[in-house]
Amino acid sequence: MENPTARELIFNELKEKAILKQDVYNNLKLNFKVMKTVLKEMADNLQDRMKSQDERVKIEYRERGEYEAHLQFAGDILIFQMHSNVFQFDPGNSLWKTSYLSDNANRGFCGIINIYNFLADSFKYNRVNDSGYMIGRMFINAENHFMVQGKRQLGFIYNDFINMTMSKENMEKVIESAVLYAIDFDLFTPPYERVQEISIAEINSTALTTRTGKRLGFTFKADSDEV
Repeated sequence: MENPTARELIFNELKEKAILKQDVYNNLKLNFKVMKTVLKEMADNLQDRMKSQDERVKIEYRERGEYEAHLQFAGDILIFQMHSNVFQFDPGNSLWKTSYLSDNANRGFCGIINIYNFLADSFKYNRVNDSGYMIGRMFINAENHFMVQGKRQLGFIYNDFINMTMSKENMEKVIESAVLYAIDFDLFTPPYERVQEISIAEINSTALTTRTGKRLGFTFKADSDEV
């Protein structure tokens, strides 16, 4: 039997890996559509309930193209951003030691939805230097198994990649956890030394360009609940 030619090897690799990545990507797109639906339903429900309490509190869903959606609640905005590429878990990830991935390495390829928290005023006043924070990222593979890496409950409730599968109900739970975290993630007064200097341009700017962030001047640790 002749050894396959380089062209045949290329075709076979493309056939396996490219089709797999298309499957992962298409499944992620379907889940992101579900996420947008959940976000809009949540915003409409909360806004209707808030009207009777205080009309000053704004709760709003905004869609920004195919790959991004915003949920504003009071002074916070959560940005849900679907990445257009497919990723593989790094070789050092402990998931490779599980039978779920060792039996089929293709299960280790995932699409990612990143979740960022910004201050609503950063967008309202076009403060382009303000900081936002990734509070979670969702991994979903072609078989619809998912996990979330993130802060506090986002990181430890939704970390069973082997057994958890995405559904509208689970999507709602993840989003609710992200909202609860953002509400509790308050704006700290930055260290005096960090803000004691200001430029004429910042003073004269109508956009209030002085940099602001919830943890400006503090360390925001990716792998810890501490900030």
